[in-house]
Amino acid sequence: MGRHQRAETSGLISFILCLMVAAVSMTVFMDNASAIWLVTRRVFIVGSGVVALCGVLSFIVGYSRRSKSLTLGQGWWVPIRRIVEIIALSVVYAATIFLSIYALLSIMNDMMGVRIFSGYIPWVCGIFAGVAGYITFVQADLMDAKTIASLLPLFVMAGVSTAGLTTDDPYWWHNNFSQLGDRTTFAARMFNSTLILAGICIVIISYFAISELRATHRMRLAWSRAHRPAPQIDDAPQASGEVAHFSMRTVLLTALLICSGIAFIGIGSFRYSPHPILHNVFARGLPGIMCILLIGLPWLAPQLSRAMYVISDLGIVLCAVAGFVWLEGANTLTNVEALAGLIFLGWFIVFSRQIAAIEADRVQAQMVYIQSSSESPHRDDPLMVESRLAADQ
Repeated sequence: MGRHQRAETSGLISFILCLMVAAVSMTVFMDNASAIWLVTRRVFIVGSGVVALCGVLSFIVGYSRRSKSLTLGQGWWVPIRRIVEIIALSVVYAATIFLSIYALLSIMNDMMGVRIFSGYIPWVCGIFAGVAGYITFVQADLMDAKTIASLLPLFVMAGVSTAGLTTDDPYWWHNNFSQLGDRTTFAARMFNSTLILAGICIVIISYFAISELRATHRMRLAWSRAHRPAPQIDDAPQASGEVAHFSMRTVLLTALLICSGIAFIGIGSFRYSPHPILHNVFARGLPGIMCILLIGLPWLAPQLSRAMYVISDLGIVLCAVAGFVWLEGANTLTNVEALAGLIFLGWFIVFSRQIAAIEADRVQAQMVYIQSSSESPHRDDPLMVESRLAADQ
């Protein structure tokens, strides 16, 4: 069997194991838990946690089983970095699975009713855990930036939707999004937790994106030093050689991406009522960071396609038009904030997919070069060294 077929087969095994573990765990919990823990929301929290745990464990096994960088053959830094990556990605998957499963359980409970649905909870959680185990194992074995980025809007929409459906204030949307989290209720905690986790995920995904830009730049330098034609990447200026002020551009891009993630964390951490100044600093600072990032993208990341720059500018124009309509009194601030949030998340997905495309081109070029040099490899060739190092990792 090839790599993809082995991944699918292992994913099916993970499906069966996760299903059995989650179903048995939830059955034992519901048979032995005290009455206070059998409240609907607490049962959903436990069930979502069990499913998330199964999915994360499946992901860790799938992600680490093929890695060759968890040994000390390349020094201490490489395995430490790989462990940090596994932990970071586990946080992303745990948050995504937990919020998504909680939203699904809430919807199913509303459709069937508490009396009927309570008897199905162990097996429903088991099925969800099996699906989560299958998906995470296959994705971990074939991990790329596209997969990571696609998780972000999924759990953000799940968390915000769950908060909006369970809030005790049906008119929260008449004011702004912050009102949904400006309480001490479960819905408010869910909304604020979603924003905090979204910020953490943005920081984590940004790390992988910046790492790939650095790796691609290093490979292009290696191509230039080896006096070989650089691989052609559409719409990417300076396909070979060094990008001017690359370190400065990378540092600024990293700072802006991290600041956007920190802004999400700050909005969720500081509610408006007890912390109005801090909340407004993060809430009003996010649009400014977003404008600088999208407008300055051609200079910050010249490796991306021109279509990406056009889409970025279009997003700024749409947000400006929505803000102008709101100032005229024909729209609500909630709609403006929702549009800006969706545009940023959509842009972030497209940005990550652009990075993944660059990664795919780089890996393909490395593998072709390694194969063409297998008969008479040049060990001192900088491109050969970089290619073999990347292939091992």
